[in-house]
Amino acid sequence: MRSIISSLLLCTCCILHISAQPLSAFVDIQNQLMVWDHGMIRKADFLPPNTIKIGRTAIPFLDNSRSFKIYYNGSVRNVNIGFTNAFYVTDNLVAFLNQKSLNVFDRGVTKNLTGVCDQYFVGDSVVLFFDSYKSEYRAYYNSQIYTVETYVPDSVLPHVKVSDNIIAYDNFANQFKIFFRGNTISQEDYHVTSFDVGRNTVAYVDIDRKFKIFHNGQTFVIDDFSPLSYKAGDNLVAFVSGNGYFKVFQGDSVHTIGFMNPTYQVGDNIIAYKDPGGMFKIYYKGEITQMENYYPSNFNIQYNSVAYMNTSGTLRLFSDGEAYDVTNAELTNWQLNYDVITYQIGQGIFKVFYNGTEY
Repeated sequence: MRSIISSLLLCTCCILHISAQPLSAFVDIQNQLMVWDHGMIRKADFLPPNTIKIGRTAIPFLDNSRSFKIYYNGSVRNVNIGFTNAFYVTDNLVAFLNQKSLNVFDRGVTKNLTGVCDQYFVGDSVVLFFDSYKSEYRAYYNSQIYTVETYVPDSVLPHVKVSDNIIAYDNFANQFKIFFRGNTISQEDYHVTSFDVGRNTVAYVDIDRKFKIFHNGQTFVIDDFSPLSYKAGDNLVAFVSGNGYFKVFQGDSVHTIGFMNPTYQVGDNIIAYKDPGGMFKIYYKGEITQMENYYPSNFNIQYNSVAYMNTSGTLRLFSDGEAYDVTNAELTNWQLNYDVITYQIGQGIFKVFYNGTEY
């Protein structure tokens, strides 16, 4: 019975995670803050916010009077009045400072992490912070607080990167460590030449110049020579090998795109690059899609999506394997949040485009 209940809970969690849609927000012609949530547009505030940031499951903002509020699960929650001086949002978490007191809003619950914090880093599911009371680095993950480093002579880790659910850093003794799923792993006994992080993934060049990738608890030696460049995303790493091949590590294996040293960007799950012929191409889940016969000077890449204005004035979107011409209307502005495009036509028309549907 216990096994059946556990399986049902796991299935329920997976369904909730898969069905979760990203959010978006805009200020309408009446200067009201509106939120797009699961195909519905809701009023979040009667006045435009002082500052707003959009996460996947929450939208924190300082309202017109600088009161800190968070839109979450269909409603706005008043967190405090005039105390918050900084905040940051990711897929699942909102971290915010009240003076130097660090707090986290996680799935509807607010928790104080430390009364005095001078440095913190936020990922989708993890927060790394220096607890000045205890003089140690600690991590918040899955509703728990873990001690990461207890001896930090200068109160600052020399090199640290945080992404999604993982932390990588060099400690004071130049040892390279990884915090993953509640455990601190001594990855290398010596400092690394360089490193980058993504969901479940750390790519790095070790002291012997070997290119390695830590992924889901396993370490893969990708090459005995350091790459010309590399960038990590969610469960993937794009890199140009030392012998000039553009490759992608994904699914615990390496896929070769071609002999080239391209300009490229990595989003969460997606890679956009310029091929040797100058064409704009996108790599997504093992498939390559050509978007244009030129490389756009400006585009936005997030989560599963790439959005840009082409030379014909059309707002184009590649999202979850599909290419869309969203609109060719003259736009006042537009923005991409995760896989959602919000755009404004003229002064009073606001539209949202998501998963092939316009709202």
